[in-house]
Amino acid sequence: MSTLWQNIQYKVLRSDSKLNLLIGINVVVFLLINVTATITKVFFLSDSVSFFSDEYLRLTASLPKLPLRFWTPITYMFMHDGIFHILFNMLWLYWFGQIFEEYLGKKRTLGLYFMGGLAGAALFILSYNTLPFFTHQGAAAVSTLAGASAGVMAIIVATATLLPGYSISLMLIGPVKLKWLALFFIIIDFLGIVGPNAGGEISHLGGALLGFVYIKQLQKGHDWISFVVNLFKSKSKLKVVSKNTSKNSSDLPRQEDIDLILDKISKSGYDSLSKQEKEILFRASNNEG
Repeated sequence: MSTLWQNIQYKVLRSDSKLNLLIGINVVVFLLINVTATITKVFFLSDSVSFFSDEYLRLTASLPKLPLRFWTPITYMFMHDGIFHILFNMLWLYWFGQIFEEYLGKKRTLGLYFMGGLAGAALFILSYNTLPFFTHQGAAAVSTLAGASAGVMAIIVATATLLPGYSISLMLIGPVKLKWLALFFIIIDFLGIVGPNAGGEISHLGGALLGFVYIKQLQKGHDWISFVVNLFKSKSKLKVVSKNTSKNSSDLPRQEDIDLILDKISKSGYDSLSKQEKEILFRASNNEG
């Protein structure tokens, strides 16, 4: 048992991958709330835990109430409505996140997750307070949002935008390119904005849009979450990167070369890279990680 706990602790707290940290936080929050809620219901016939978590941790679309719950655009990203909700969110996060970190390093995952979640929250609030479908029935006053889906969608679409020709094998289907899988998710979400989970589907679209635009900007040399990358870099690495702009280092590839390779991947896929280009991308990924 101690060995299992040590392995979990290492993967969540000491591993370079931020996927394990995100998944660990989501699982801990889910268990803490739901186990406590179950105990209070069974032994004390009370729904207080469920009430307070829904009231103070889920994101509200109500503009008058939002300033009093200013932390909820962050906390809602770690709330889930049930076991299958968190299970599928974490599975997609793990699958696509691994590909994302393989090609862009392990320091951008947290930043993209939070940016996607905030984009989903913003689109949810905006839609419920401006679109006639929601405003005519006063939906904003009673609607809330929970789930990591917007942040996960940002990573899914960002990965598919970076590597559209990359294929993964799905059970009963076979190999599917990332671009078709991401497009399928986006279409399903769009069709669902008039359904019972309209708020969730809208937030997915917000995260998807953020993931797409982020990669397009990154390919142009604009890294919106570079400050997150820098937080996890040692001072020595920061100095090396700053010197790399003026020196032709054999150890660290130039940013211009990396941008050209990423652009080639987005147009023709990873398999179109030459052996030398793959080696450059590999060294760049190692430097990020």
